[in-house]
Amino acid sequence: MDAAIDATSGQFELNEDQRAIQEMARSFATDRVAPHALEWDRDKIFPDQTIRETGPLGMGGIYVREDVGGSALGRLDAVLIFEALSAACPAFSSFVSIHNMAAWMIDLFGNDEQRRRFLPKLTSMELLASYCLTEPSSGSDAAALKTRAVLDGDHYVLNGTKQFISGAGDSDVYVTMVRTGEDGPKGISTLVIPKDAPGLSFGANEIKMGWHAQATRQVIFEDCRVPVENRLSDEGQGFRIAMAGLDGGRLNIAACSLGGAQSALDKAVAYTAERKAFGKTINQFQALQFKMADMETELSAARLLLYAAASKLDKKAFDASKWSAMAKRFVTDVGFDVANQALQLHGGYGYLHDYGVEKLVRDLRVHQILEGTNEIMRVIISRHMIGR
Repeated sequence: MDAAIDATSGQFELNEDQRAIQEMARSFATDRVAPHALEWDRDKIFPDQTIRETGPLGMGGIYVREDVGGSALGRLDAVLIFEALSAACPAFSSFVSIHNMAAWMIDLFGNDEQRRRFLPKLTSMELLASYCLTEPSSGSDAAALKTRAVLDGDHYVLNGTKQFISGAGDSDVYVTMVRTGEDGPKGISTLVIPKDAPGLSFGANEIKMGWHAQATRQVIFEDCRVPVENRLSDEGQGFRIAMAGLDGGRLNIAACSLGGAQSALDKAVAYTAERKAFGKTINQFQALQFKMADMETELSAARLLLYAAASKLDKKAFDASKWSAMAKRFVTDVGFDVANQALQLHGGYGYLHDYGVEKLVRDLRVHQILEGTNEIMRVIISRHMIGR
């Protein structure tokens, strides 16, 4: 059966397979990610070996077809996985999400030769993938990108720079949007670029507020040569490919916010049950009870909206893009707010690294910016409303 909202319990009821997927991801997160998350954050370690361990569990190609090693799961299944992983470390979960988006683009838009050349090693996590769209002068206005790819025989010669690329310098493959034609969206194409492509280099690792467990660098093309056979679909289809990936990407990053925020709330509930002030545990004060009640309510509402949006995308509903934008906007805003309130409930201890809450606050803040800022989400939602 499909997942559905149970009218009596008010919960989004998952089927047996989905519960098994959720439990598998939770177990991996608890055993292999959570014990190391604070160290990775503190020392800015990219845990590539632990990330590669997700491959044999089917997390390297969650919604990639099975003939190239994918798991052929749905978007709701993916949301369950990323929510579970992010409870241990949102930065870890987010990178796995980005890898999956890049692999999915190759699976959906690549020809058979490209799929068989790239995807078996990506779905197994033998190779890691990054997604390159944003540039120093084009973020929300993605169609204004300037990285130019000029045809030279059976190769493209690329010049330009990509900005804020997660995994840059560590990933093995870069699914990259480049300009092969006219200005605007119709002049954009998609290339799959290996790390060892001549003329490809990387900037310094950015010093960021959060997401310390994954590198963020510029990807720099200086007369970089890429075979024409690495282009996905036809010239001029790149913007369509980029936009096709964003609905799922928005749900994934929302799931990462949800899992991280739930972890922060769980920590706050446990802490307030132990911390004493004025002769009793602080969870006996009604002001804090009310705050935690609101946090629980908002996270539950966020979860229902996210699961509903993922179900719409699975069913290819006509309004799936609107729901994906609504979920991304609401869940990431709620997620950051709940994590920030959880820090407040810890008092001064919440500000200390060892308690793990301030890391969650730092990691979740960027979710309101990437995969389309939450202001852009409002633009998308309102356009659907006006168009209706």
